[in-house]
Amino acid sequence: MKTKNKEPFSRDIIKLQDPEKTVNNIVNKLRDHVFNLLHRTGGLVGISGGIDSSVTLALAEKALDPDNIIGILMPEKDSSKESVELALKLAHKYGVNTIIEDMTAALDGFKCYQRRDEATKRVFPEFDPKIHKMKIGVKESGLYTNLPSVFYITIIGPRGEEKLKRLPAEEFRQIMAASNFKQRSRMAMLYYHAERLHYAVIGTPNKHEVDQGFFVKYGDGGVDVMPIGHLYKTQIYQLADYLEVPKEIIDRTPTTDTYTAEQTQEEFFYQLPFELMDLLWYAFENNYSPEEVSPIVEKSPDDISKIYSNFERKNKTTDYLRMPPIKDY
Repeated sequence: MKTKNKEPFSRDIIKLQDPEKTVNNIVNKLRDHVFNLLHRTGGLVGISGGIDSSVTLALAEKALDPDNIIGILMPEKDSSKESVELALKLAHKYGVNTIIEDMTAALDGFKCYQRRDEATKRVFPEFDPKIHKMKIGVKESGLYTNLPSVFYITIIGPRGEEKLKRLPAEEFRQIMAASNFKQRSRMAMLYYHAERLHYAVIGTPNKHEVDQGFFVKYGDGGVDVMPIGHLYKTQIYQLADYLEVPKEIIDRTPTTDTYTAEQTQEEFFYQLPFELMDLLWYAFENNYSPEEVSPIVEKSPDDISKIYSNFERKNKTTDYLRMPPIKDY
């Protein structure tokens, strides 16, 4: 039976009907938030050559004008060179000044790489960071188990040979904690420049990152305003086309750019391609039954029910990330 009083579920249900109206709404609110609510004189965006930070920068340029926006590039030794190249191309397109801060020394000071590699070696004693690359992630098959996600670690040798093992809880926590130095160090750098310039830090997380907890508390979640935090990835790509974001960025596969081995966001966390995940998350949030959704996404109602359970679990287990400090004593 179809859900009452709702638009029939379809592949187009989350598409923006009027991208121009959406952009104008975000731009007007962002301008008001930065100048009138936060009382800042401009804003800065950490740009990485990814679609989310690119759309955020384009929106901020419209809201605050290029003279009041700075793009901050924060590469480190594990970053892709392409990320810097694309971020600089983006800033040039919108006439935005940039600052490049190499974060490697700061991360060395935190022993980010050393702590990560120590945990990796406990799983793979033969691991040598000088010759091996590594990454961690989850498998799509885990969506259908009704169990918490299980992370795996992969090392890649100099000839491309791969080894994969299930990642024990202790090593998983250490690798994640060490890797999170990257986002938290970048947050500190963003606020250094924001405070010296009397600017606001404009965040880049999208709806899935916020709602599913794919962000680091007091890292990339530590910002003043999130202008695209309500948008699905499909909608962000629509805005990218409307805002004429460079095609190389639009065509680039979304990546974590966190570990030494290349890795997509789907492989690391989401377990689904964003086009499908957007539809299923919308259906989940808006109480569409698995039976309504099944013929549209070409998955069985049982599989969709399990994906809904996975979404609910991710949302609940990451509630603490979205919580402000507890003060009710």
